[in-house]
Amino acid sequence: MDSPNLNELRVIGLPPLPEVRAGDDLARQIGDSIDASGLGLVDGDILVVTHKVVSKAEGRLVSLNAFEPSDLASRFAEAWGKDARQVEAALREATRVVRMDRGVLIAETRHGFICANAGVDASNAAEERVCLLPIDPDRSARMIRDDLRRRFGVDPGIIISDSFGRPWRNGIVNVAIGVSGLAPLADYRGLTDGAGYELHVTVIAVADELASAAELVMHKLEQRPVALIRGYRPPTTSPEGTGSDLVMPPERNFFP
Repeated sequence: MDSPNLNELRVIGLPPLPEVRAGDDLARQIGDSIDASGLGLVDGDILVVTHKVVSKAEGRLVSLNAFEPSDLASRFAEAWGKDARQVEAALREATRVVRMDRGVLIAETRHGFICANAGVDASNAAEERVCLLPIDPDRSARMIRDDLRRRFGVDPGIIISDSFGRPWRNGIVNVAIGVSGLAPLADYRGLTDGAGYELHVTVIAVADELASAAELVMHKLEQRPVALIRGYRPPTTSPEGTGSDLVMPPERNFFP
């Protein structure tokens, strides 16, 4: 009997990195982890890297004492049992506060991301410190890709990921905030499905889907910040892009 026509995707959590500090050569540490895995790197591979290690390497781990709370931050923190310095950090990282209610601060960042606390995170950070998002996650992805390409002689895709909540859904998922070397969106518009129907609106956020799959082998508590995805085949011929392509433009935002 003939073998069935199968699609397969491997998602592999790479060996943990050493503690990343400001100024570290993150691409070298990732390359060393790839070597330690024995898997090597081949064309078509995609590496998903948590933003936390990128931010640490780029000096975005900041002492809470650097933030003098404003009256707004102090009032909100007192009302909801928060650290006023962390609230102030989120307010300073925000370009726009979308909602500030019931102990939850939703804000828009300079990147256009709308997320809790403007991406300011205290998990997996040193005591009395918070981790801010990378200044330019797409540039960070591009630099890691360039360094790994020189080291391994192949051209991988890179996704910088973070965990976001979702409107009307419980739980958080990993999403792509920085992308280099792959199409972040698969655009099916203009193609015809099996029933002969021409698709008009279908655009799949494949970089987000890959980032979410990677979290399943990274795990929040295992200090495993890099995952290797092997066997991914782009479903369409959409061009390479960046994480910025995943941000909804303001004119299409029904819930400003």
